Amino acid sequence: MTSNLNNPAFNYNQDTIKRAKRALSCSCFRLKLFQDMRNQSVPIQKIAGETGIKSGYATQALSESKTEDKLVWLINVGLLRREVDGQGLTDSFRLTPLGREIVAQWEQEKNEIPPASLKDKVYNRLNHWLK
Repeated sequence: MTSNLNNPAFNYNQDTIKRAKRALSCSCFRLKLFQDMRNQSVPIQKIAGETGIKSGYATQALSESKTEDKLVWLINVGLLRREVDGQGLTDSFRLTPLGREIVAQWEQEKNEIPPASLKDKVYNRLNHWLK
């Protein structure tokens, strides 16, 4: 187990951290999206399509349904959570404590999401497919 340096109350298994980093590196999203999600929820309409590219959130324009699928995968690996209001789930997303830890680490290193290797892409795709 490894401790979260920012919040010692959260402990993450090394495999959990590796899987989350791999998923984030393989995603079509830019670090700016996750930096913004750290401070506020971001609705899917600002991430999908040309708006996502213009906002600096995405590397490619995706439909809302494809964007949601990719964000749900990041929820499944522990990086994101959906916002909840009085009526239930919303269409907005925020970082989890694990997501905050990884984003903070990458900001300090190169201020970008490191590119995924071919091995990481294959492994991430298999994990996504098997879930």
